[in-house]
Amino acid sequence: MTVRAKKFTPEVLLSAPRRSAAIPNADGTLALFSVSTYSFQTHTKSNEIRLLDIKTGQTQLLAGDLGASEPTWLGEGNLVLWLKGGEKGTTELIIADAEYLDRKPEKIQTFNGSVSNLKVTRIDADNIALAVTGLATPSGTLYNPETAEKPKSTARVYTKLFVRQWDAYVTENKSSIWFTTLTKSKGPGKGLSSISVAPLKNALAGHRVSLESPVPPFGGASDFDISKNGIVFVAKDPKLDPANHTKTDLYYIPLKTFTESQAPSPQIVKTGNLKGYSSSPVFSPNAKSVAFARMRSDQYESDKPQLLLWSDITDLSNVQEFYETEDGEGKWDLRPESIIWSKNGEELYVTAEENGRGKLFKLPSSPRHAQELPTALINDGTVTDVKVLPNNTLLISSNSLVDNSVYSILNPAKPSNLSIVSSNAKGGKTFGLSQNQVEEFWYKGAGDYNVHAWVVKPSFFKKEEKYPLAYLIHGGPQGAWNEGWSTRWNPAIFAEQGYVVVTPNPTGSTGYGMDFQNGIRNQWGGRPYIDLVKGFEYIESNLKYADTTRAVALGASYGGFMVNWIQGHALGRKFKALVTHDGVFSTLNQYSSEELFFPHHDFGGTLWEARENYERWDPAAHLKNWATPHLIIHNELDYRLPIAEGLAPFNVLQTKGIDSKFLTFPDENHWVLKPENSLVWHREVLGWINRYSGITQEQEELSSGVSRVVV
Repeated sequence: MTVRAKKFTPEVLLSAPRRSAAIPNADGTLALFSVSTYSFQTHTKSNEIRLLDIKTGQTQLLAGDLGASEPTWLGEGNLVLWLKGGEKGTTELIIADAEYLDRKPEKIQTFNGSVSNLKVTRIDADNIALAVTGLATPSGTLYNPETAEKPKSTARVYTKLFVRQWDAYVTENKSSIWFTTLTKSKGPGKGLSSISVAPLKNALAGHRVSLESPVPPFGGASDFDISKNGIVFVAKDPKLDPANHTKTDLYYIPLKTFTESQAPSPQIVKTGNLKGYSSSPVFSPNAKSVAFARMRSDQYESDKPQLLLWSDITDLSNVQEFYETEDGEGKWDLRPESIIWSKNGEELYVTAEENGRGKLFKLPSSPRHAQELPTALINDGTVTDVKVLPNNTLLISSNSLVDNSVYSILNPAKPSNLSIVSSNAKGGKTFGLSQNQVEEFWYKGAGDYNVHAWVVKPSFFKKEEKYPLAYLIHGGPQGAWNEGWSTRWNPAIFAEQGYVVVTPNPTGSTGYGMDFQNGIRNQWGGRPYIDLVKGFEYIESNLKYADTTRAVALGASYGGFMVNWIQGHALGRKFKALVTHDGVFSTLNQYSSEELFFPHHDFGGTLWEARENYERWDPAAHLKNWATPHLIIHNELDYRLPIAEGLAPFNVLQTKGIDSKFLTFPDENHWVLKPENSLVWHREVLGWINRYSGITQEQEELSSGVSRVVV
């Protein structure tokens, strides 16, 4: 029986089970996934590893352990490996047999530190290679914060950038890839513990060039891959200043047995004029080729990744580009993200944004044979993961604006026949939501182009009634509102309060072609602002059920910049209330951030070379016009946009006597991730906009642990 929420509230959003991607076993009958749930009643998190029967959609519990994570098939029958946080900062490697659920999982190794991003691959009949990632000390050993010697002073001294990144100060410990082997004991079976695990070895230690992978702060499993022939990974160029350069190279470490006492020196793969971010390296099924992506620009973090094939791992220069053009732009005007090989290695499956969706595409694995542009296999929702089954069908993990996790089977030869195996929210029903609430429209933008926008209506929508408008502005600015799920900015949360939610994708948005995306440069408050004005005018004229006289506008990061910009311009007087989350108060303060290549690109140079561009789009230059009630949210661990960017606008609003409120979390970064904090965030935001839009919803009292100062 389906349990349906009476109303989709922040509590329902934040306590809903969150499932990982589904990982199939060798014969394609079972799939592993993990699911985590947070309880606001007990203020605790639970975690499970479950087995999915791909044919029936039924699931079984494999392990119910809070510390368990990253389950993966060992490749030996239906044996499963996963990681578990151990005592005193260690990590345990656990093994279980999915065919005998009554057998207790066993610990087969303890690593002396925190490791993650578990990957395995078979070397031969008796040996399996294993790789994980974890911090390495300057001496090359695995870092364990629980047992490491504590410094006698809190002083930090830096002579180069970064000083801090995202939400932490940079330390001497660096990300590294660690490898070892699992060996099946000879002789009679001795149970699960008959598999022995050799000590971990640091793949990046002991070499002349100091490399770090995965790349902080967001690098993970997609930054490296392993095969019987070794390890490929991406890493920043150690000779360049990381605050001013985006360059990450692809490296290869050849390994024959994974028992080598020390890994050979990493070899750099040559990519000609492409010198920006490298990403998503994946070995071919025969382990002789690698598909990956790389950007051209060394100072543009949102440049288009070009899809590449390193066709022969014995030749570091044998790299070919898909859809190559003489001008370097490439014939395919989308941004490839994750890459998956077909079983026979003849095709690639690639995810990419297009027109507000996270689509899945198919193309030949040889650039020589890829004459036609990739074919879209899935056009709706957002594909988050793809695994190839033995019969060459695909196990798809995806989500949408109304469902946070869907597992489906797709036959690439017949893409219209998508078969849903499991839907976490039963197509939205569990949350009281429906796809019928979701619409979209296009409208004329500031130039000779159209702008796309999503509309999410209340589940109780009646076409003869009017509902106040919630205008949501995305961050980036190179980002987009897609037909996908979010636990931070979820349009359905606002819709279920009684709003018509419109999420426009103005100039700068990704997934609409590179010309449209690159139009943001030197235009932060120009074309995007006009696009938003025209979008509001379109809503006034065409969405009769949207009450624009009771409209509110909200945005985070660049969206927060835009809300601050709107506050100082004519559009600001169209809204009853505004919300800025971790936004830009003054573009002249961009040098208090960490990744300086970002403003250098978007404002056309350094602050001293292009100061007029920084000044042109400075929200603080228009403070005399500020008049609309405004909620400012800014977190203390946000080092991308330091907290002064939130305190300053609140000081202005209070000094001018404008109704305003300031919300901060000392333990959150650019995002609000902790469930209890996120609940407070949602209640404060909804309470603020409801007050001014005239919506009368009962708002529960804030959690007792909130520090509240009323002036």
